[in-house]
Amino acid sequence: MYRDQVLPRGIDLVLRGREFAGPRARAAAGLEGEVLEIGFGSGLNIPFYPAGLKRVRAVDPAPAGRRLAARRAAACPVPVEYAGSDAQALPVGDASVDSVLSTWTLCTVPDAARALAEIVRVLRPGGALRFVEHGLAPDKRVARLQRRLTPLQRRAFGGCRLDRRIDQLVAAAGRELTRLDTYYIYMRGPRALGYAFEGVAVRP
Repeated sequence: MYRDQVLPRGIDLVLRGREFAGPRARAAAGLEGEVLEIGFGSGLNIPFYPAGLKRVRAVDPAPAGRRLAARRAAACPVPVEYAGSDAQALPVGDASVDSVLSTWTLCTVPDAARALAEIVRVLRPGGALRFVEHGLAPDKRVARLQRRLTPLQRRAFGGCRLDRRIDQLVAAAGRELTRLDTYYIYMRGPRALGYAFEGVAVRP
């Protein structure tokens, strides 16, 4: 009940905050053609989709997320279709999408390296992963707190980890990082919860 019903609603409430709008807009701005979005959730990225997309294939494990996203998806001029629930095993053909979008998702995937390998598989050559994720901060005191909080965070927030080096994971998957910005989302607040990796990685 908590994982399937309560948690998706809580995540929708937290991640619809104003501080997340800018990163979402930047991540979605360069999407083109056929798009796969992992961690689609309640559809909070829909308002930022650029015009002219052919289709968005949504991947998300929570049925409650689909219900929360229904109104946003119905109002979206871009067709949205669900394409499975597991980013680690995408039911999508090889080299079949132009862009992949991931926002605050790789922290919760049990095997992030496997999910990134799947993303490489489904992207066409030259296709791009556009992402915003939170992860391990460079500040030693913040990082130490993140490691202490991660066991509790994982239990309370669907497996979410605060201590992943997203940049290293993306680079290790064999993609070229063409843009990477890092920053704290919360200027005044819980820095351990808000160190962000925002970037673009292209399949060679």
